[in-house]
Amino acid sequence: MTPRTIVITGASDGIGAAAARTLAKAREQVVVVGRSAEKTRALAADIGADHYLADFSDLAQVRDLAEKLKANYPRIDVLANNAGGIMGKRTLTVDGNESTFQVNHLAPFLLTSLLMDTLAASNAKVINTSSAANNFGKLDLFDLAAEHGYSTNRAYGTGKLANILFTSELHRRFHEEGITTAAFHPGVVRTNFAAESSSPFRHVYTTLLNRFMLSPDQGADTMLWLINGTAGTDWISGAYYAKRALAKASPQAYDAVLARGLWEKSGELVKAFT
Repeated sequence: MTPRTIVITGASDGIGAAAARTLAKAREQVVVVGRSAEKTRALAADIGADHYLADFSDLAQVRDLAEKLKANYPRIDVLANNAGGIMGKRTLTVDGNESTFQVNHLAPFLLTSLLMDTLAASNAKVINTSSAANNFGKLDLFDLAAEHGYSTNRAYGTGKLANILFTSELHRRFHEEGITTAAFHPGVVRTNFAAESSSPFRHVYTTLLNRFMLSPDQGADTMLWLINGTAGTDWISGAYYAKRALAKASPQAYDAVLARGLWEKSGELVKAFT
């Protein structure tokens, strides 16, 4: 069987790295994308994968990444939008967007849009890493820069809510062109995920409480299930999953009008799909 080309962002650590290792062992053509040059190069060398560096707080780097991927991979079978993070106080990126929203939503939205021709031609899966923290979010289309009522946890939850809305709208717009897509919650995974944040979450991730968390391999399980499964048989395209089962998300996640509005606003902010 011909190996699939599987691009994983946020692959230098955590569940992205765990999934990349498992897929490489299965002889898939894995392409790892990360922000840390040292970690990304080390993983790629260890598993024999291609690698690219990109910081999602800079959309120019996302555009450069997309150009390289399109040039080097005429077929992409899976795009796993796994990069993301929880930040501290409210800051703006070089692109003028609220940092948490850009890293968690706008950057993967842009990357997907720039790769869409390749993805559609490949009948690709687009797998988006969300979180149960979507329930902490509140999406306001007129305040995507979080100028009002900002909190670290709300900003992160809103980004993860946006991942689910993006997934459902991506399905609606591109399913007939061969795209299948799903979002998922990996569980609370033992990583350095919140180490650079001022969020209360960092105390959980850096104290003895982390002994009760999932390992990165355990956290990657649902991602791998979606990547290796068949949409329409094993899982439903456009839906949100946890522990290999349909999961309940924030009530806003099921608002089709909001999903369309977010898509349009996101396109304006990153100048894509226009």
